[in-house]
Amino acid sequence: MTPPGTVEGDGPIRLFLALELPDDVVADLVRWGKEHLGRGAVESFHVTLAFLGSQPRAALEPIVAALRRQVLSTEPFELEPVRYRETRSVGMLVLADSSAHATSLAEGVQRELEDLGVYVRERRRWLPHVTVVRFREPPRLAPPLPEIGPFAPSGAAALLSRLHPTGAQYEVLASCSLKRS
Repeated sequence: MTPPGTVEGDGPIRLFLALELPDDVVADLVRWGKEHLGRGAVESFHVTLAFLGSQPRAALEPIVAALRRQVLSTEPFELEPVRYRETRSVGMLVLADSSAHATSLAEGVQRELEDLGVYVRERRRWLPHVTVVRFREPPRLAPPLPEIGPFAPSGAAALLSRLHPTGAQYEVLASCSLKRS
């Protein structure tokens, strides 16, 4: 586990927890996005475990500790793109979690965050996915799936999200490795 990064000032931070993707998967998704998604394709990828929104900086340490506890108790797993889906503002690759270990990790993290009082679980079930394109109006794309096959996330992280006119930019504040099979 890397120690939490430093953030300036004492105001709140916009925070989320996510699975990190291996460099080769990121490179393949960037190439695929440029070829099949056009304008709006993103170049920073992750699988969100829990979006916490605005949090006091003092909450970061217990949040990272909760993530670390859940990661340590999670068995190795792989995710695999199974379909492309659009919502009102993003296109995503929905991922299969055949072992259900990623889902257990997300649920465990969310439960601990609720216990800390920093998170309220969404009503819908957690859906493992990677956002691949952002838009104002759904373009109704039907791209082929990227040929990346099953992959094991490279780690889990607490990320700072900074909003910019060009979209959110992310900074890893703390990360930890996942068990490998």
